[in-house]
Amino acid sequence: MAETNKAILEKANAAIMSGNNEGFLSHCTEDTKWVFVGDITLDGKEAVRQWMATAYVEPPKFMVEHLIAEDDFVTAIGKIDLKDDNGETASHLYCDVWRFRDGKMAELKAFVIKA
Repeated sequence: MAETNKAILEKANAAIMSGNNEGFLSHCTEDTKWVFVGDITLDGKEAVRQWMATAYVEPPKFMVEHLIAEDDFVTAIGKIDLKDDNGETASHLYCDVWRFRDGKMAELKAFVIKA
């Protein structure tokens, strides 16, 4: 199952990098919960959709350095470039811990810092 979850996350990430937010969201549960540690918490797919509409106006560019899967969890460690409030590209380091349920991404705990 862990390998399947890794493949799902890779497919979802490919969708987001191509600007296909809905394609990404199709891999999330309706009650998905995203916790950006030290920042915000998003409850439900609609909250994530609204956040993505502003945070990902331009698709993010990221590189996964490590993808580790065990049981219902997949951890992704890497770098991501996002546009900041001024429209400038800002580089970040991240560690995302995803919990899967029934083949969908049910929960995210994200640790993101500016590089």
